[in-house]
Amino acid sequence: MRKFIRGSYRILNVIIIIALLMLHFIIKDRTYELSLLFYPLPLPVIILIVLGLSIFLGKWRKYNLFLAGLLLVIWLGRSFRFSIAEPIKDSDIEIVFWNTSRVHKFKDAITQYGDFPDVMVLAEASDTDFKDLQKKYPDYSFYKSTRELSIFSKHPMKIISDVTSNYHTSVVHFETCNLHFYAVDVTGSRDVPRHWELDYVDAHLEFQERTIVLGDFNLPYESVYFEVIRAQFNHWFSSKGNGFRETWPWELPLLSLDHIWVSKDLEILDSKKINSLESDHEMIKTVVLRE
Repeated sequence: MRKFIRGSYRILNVIIIIALLMLHFIIKDRTYELSLLFYPLPLPVIILIVLGLSIFLGKWRKYNLFLAGLLLVIWLGRSFRFSIAEPIKDSDIEIVFWNTSRVHKFKDAITQYGDFPDVMVLAEASDTDFKDLQKKYPDYSFYKSTRELSIFSKHPMKIISDVTSNYHTSVVHFETCNLHFYAVDVTGSRDVPRHWELDYVDAHLEFQERTIVLGDFNLPYESVYFEVIRAQFNHWFSSKGNGFRETWPWELPLLSLDHIWVSKDLEILDSKKINSLESDHEMIKTVVLRE
């Protein structure tokens, strides 16, 4: 009986592992139902599951341990970056995004960053009226979207459009620093299929030169729904990042939900995360060459 139980457990172990690997590497979030499994099961979690399953495998444990080691190498190869920043001049453009988790204001974001970047976009900031900020910094530009995006620029800024989907995904198109920006905040509701909202975002992007797309997409980098954007833009961290790419939660490298996408004609000089426990999302920054 004990031998039968052990044999059944080994078979179950193989079935679970095959299902997890197919979900992560092949199926991903291609359907709404499977996305509910794909998002909470990033590769670090799968590695822990493989290790946990090995506890009861006896002499077969070595195969799970080998697989866990292999998956760890794959994860580090995909997620961890070490890059040398290019020389940065005062004229180059610093771009910052942060989801403040509804508990911080613009001044908190500046304190967190340590300076005024050229462009800063905040999601879920608790500021409700930018008139006081505009009075305090009359030479700078501020904009509060119709929903939860707040935008700051050291330079003159032109708002081209501000649209929101039926499920509260926001896209704000603005120009500043001789660049087109699309600030994005994708709804995180489990009841709303992500592909609806990414289709909405894609429909409001113009894939042109000198363009930056940034925000909280509530989608990991591996999602199939980034295929359109990935084909047109370089990812801020994959190009010039240091450390782990993931931005959520806190300092645990589980999911890359916050992104800056840079059109391929622009040169990325430096990218980094500003680590903090002030929000469950990391603040992210990139610097592009001003031509």
